Amino acid sequence: MSAPVSAAQPDAVRRKVEAWLAEGDRADAIALTARPEWPVEPLFTVAGTRVRVVPCPTPIAARAALHDRADGERLVLLTELTDSELGDGLLAHLSRQTVRKIDPWDLVRQLFGGVSALDPTLVRLGRWVANALTDFAPPTGWPPPPGVLLTRDHALRSLAAELLDLPPAELDDSGLVQWSTYAHRQLRFTTAPDAVAEGITDYLTSTAGPGATPIMAAVRAGHGVDAIPLGLLAGLLWANGSETAVEVAAAVGRTRLEPRFGGLRLSPAQAQALHQAAEAWIYRTVDSGLHGQAEAMRMLRRAEAIAAEIGTTDLLGSSTVLPAGFVYRLRAFADAVRLAVPASGSALPAAVARAQSALAAVEAHRAVDTRRMETARMAVRLLRWLHAVDGPAPATLLDAVHRQVRQDGWVDRARLDVFAGDPDLQVAEAYRLLHEAVDARRSRHDQQFATLLARETTANAEPGALLLVEDVLDRVVQPILDHGRQVLLLILDGMGVAAATELAESVTRTGAWVELTPAGGPRTGVLAALPTVTEVSRCSLLSGRITTGDQRAELAAFAKRWPTGRLLHKKAVRAAAGAALDPEVLAALGDPAIPVVAAVINTIDDALDRSDPGSTVWGTDTITAVGDLLASAADRTVVVVSDHGHVVDRGPESVVLPSASSENRWRTGSGPAGADEVAVSGGRVALGGGSVVLPWREEVRYGPRKAGYHGGAAPAEAVIPLLVLTTNDDQAVPGWAGGPVASPDWWREPLAEVMGAPSGSASPASNRHRRPVEPQAESLFDLDPAPAPAAAAPAPDPTLPDLVPALLASPRYAERRNPRTPLADERVAALLGILLAAGDRATLDTLAARAGVPAHRITGTITALRRLLQVEGYPVITIDPDGRTVHLNRALLVEQFELEP
Repeated sequence: MSAPVSAAQPDAVRRKVEAWLAEGDRADAIALTARPEWPVEPLFTVAGTRVRVVPCPTPIAARAALHDRADGERLVLLTELTDSELGDGLLAHLSRQTVRKIDPWDLVRQLFGGVSALDPTLVRLGRWVANALTDFAPPTGWPPPPGVLLTRDHALRSLAAELLDLPPAELDDSGLVQWSTYAHRQLRFTTAPDAVAEGITDYLTSTAGPGATPIMAAVRAGHGVDAIPLGLLAGLLWANGSETAVEVAAAVGRTRLEPRFGGLRLSPAQAQALHQAAEAWIYRTVDSGLHGQAEAMRMLRRAEAIAAEIGTTDLLGSSTVLPAGFVYRLRAFADAVRLAVPASGSALPAAVARAQSALAAVEAHRAVDTRRMETARMAVRLLRWLHAVDGPAPATLLDAVHRQVRQDGWVDRARLDVFAGDPDLQVAEAYRLLHEAVDARRSRHDQQFATLLARETTANAEPGALLLVEDVLDRVVQPILDHGRQVLLLILDGMGVAAATELAESVTRTGAWVELTPAGGPRTGVLAALPTVTEVSRCSLLSGRITTGDQRAELAAFAKRWPTGRLLHKKAVRAAAGAALDPEVLAALGDPAIPVVAAVINTIDDALDRSDPGSTVWGTDTITAVGDLLASAADRTVVVVSDHGHVVDRGPESVVLPSASSENRWRTGSGPAGADEVAVSGGRVALGGGSVVLPWREEVRYGPRKAGYHGGAAPAEAVIPLLVLTTNDDQAVPGWAGGPVASPDWWREPLAEVMGAPSGSASPASNRHRRPVEPQAESLFDLDPAPAPAAAAPAPDPTLPDLVPALLASPRYAERRNPRTPLADERVAALLGILLAAGDRATLDTLAARAGVPAHRITGTITALRRLLQVEGYPVITIDPDGRTVHLNRALLVEQFELEP
């Protein structure tokens, strides 16, 4: 008797029979070396032939099987007997007169289309792969290899694709994580023998990377559908942490997570690979549409649930994709804000810098809430404003107006967002403290403004360079007409300086419109009539004198001044269905015989009654009439003003004072002014018999509650913004030129942390001397004088790095200069000096503001600088995909221009 042999696998027997019948052998039976046992149905059909499997432990059993064979039936005899033990009489009835062996590799050759050779590295893997290729072969066989050799990769890729129900091309990390989301497709792999599962996992790891190992381990452990959530957590638990407490928490989390990988202890490489694949799946799925976004959110929430189950929610702050990570980072930012808010005086630079760093961490999160993120940015801006030393009180009302236009209006814009707050209570508390600190300083400014307003109004002082609302037509619009230009006058009822900063950004963002300012200097503003209500200030604007009236009075005054002009109120601007503007409005805008088309737009003022003006971003998408009118006014110079600004309702912080009338923000002067009010009288007070009491504190009101109010003496109400816009030609209006970057430094410039600064001291960067605001000449709005020259680039700073002088003196730089469109050396030096001083990167606004380049020209200037410094196609200057941040490659600059010492 021969040595015991293994049992025959049903699939292997079937494949062997298929090969036997394909040979055309006419023998009635085939004997196969195998253990004489057959636990399944003995009868099956191959290509229409009935085949019966008979275990034959003895020669007698074999002889009986042959004797009992039915007509047309072929036999498979499973036996451990040798040829000699069966004898010649039995062998004569068998295929090839011998007992044949079941060679799994022969079956493999057959299943792959009869290949003639096997890759030795495939065979060396062991019998498990041959058995698996036999057991899991599809009904039509495996796809044949491209050549005569069956390679290891082709065989294992085919086997893995079949087991995982995946196309062979998707056997990579992205394909595997996508496969893990389908529970039904994982069933076949989970039932495969351990040797097969381990072999396929090893193969996938070699082709798809180390992330395949934990994915397949999770599937085998019954947690395959959680592979993506587990991967999102793996990047947190296997991160390189330096803090002892964090590392201990991560170690505990890793231990608790191991059972979900079947006890596998992941290596850092495996964990990071799985994490990267999971995050990549999140990004792809989010970008695929609404359904994908919902599926991605389900995975993110599941990851957070698993983190809660294993007690590691405190580590979620380091995640850049989990929603909880955004909240944790925002709370850490709020802590930094709270610590940076000064109890009095100015915010410490080191504390502000830490808040900036915390903000950067929030911005790095990939799933930020846009609104909450913008509020956080506004909070940092306000901290930087609080860091700047509060200067002396303005000496004149003009100075106070300019402070509102150039500084405090931007503060109002930011603090409105902070006032709107955040739904998280921890963040909300930090914002409350910040808002209180900002309000304390702004209240001082508001009181200073109101005091000057009351004093100069009561004295009926000459305005000088101060532009009054009743003088806008004479000093701004008429001089433009006198120089042969038509005007579109947009009057945005209720628009304050804060809203105007948003509108200006929205209109000029694409570059189609250029903002002009007097002599290319900072923006200026207009003083409203008093009290700051529509019937006074708008009628005075359109009448050219202090008066009161409704729309009929406005139309009459406008027609008297410009008989051929058109004044459009709300109803006249509206059009029928399908049209943004009434055809008559379009005709007027395109008619050169109509010198002035004026349009009153009530969007902002309407919001004071029925909406939320504080949290609305006022741009062409929210004030659609502005965009519609501008689209048809390209040949006109556009003047944008309002009749007054507004303050928003402060909710529980509001203070309601008694008044005999129902007006919200003014009362007659019958009683004395309180601590939060000023008494104002004079020729510019059109109601109350020329004497009224106006609140300067924004929280105060007299009448019923609304979303917002106007009528008082706060600069947010009394200072009217003024924007002058033209298309492309920044010299279109004599005496005006392309304006500089309008935002103040603290709005756009991050504050560098100052090491070793004494407590309470400001950083050197913020203490740099600022040019005092100079009183404007009487001719500021008189456009008759010759145009002022464009602001020259600043002279080279002697403190610039030696690299800049070396560049300007280099022969290659001289060769690169274009004599037809030269970029002045001084400007090149200024721009490069800014970049070098800022660590080789700066925003376009920063470069424009510090180098003295008009805001609308900075993009073209940087383009010229890029061409100048780009040698042989290698860019020394690049711009981020955000289109706002400029980078200098210092090493490449040195190499290309041979600036080495």
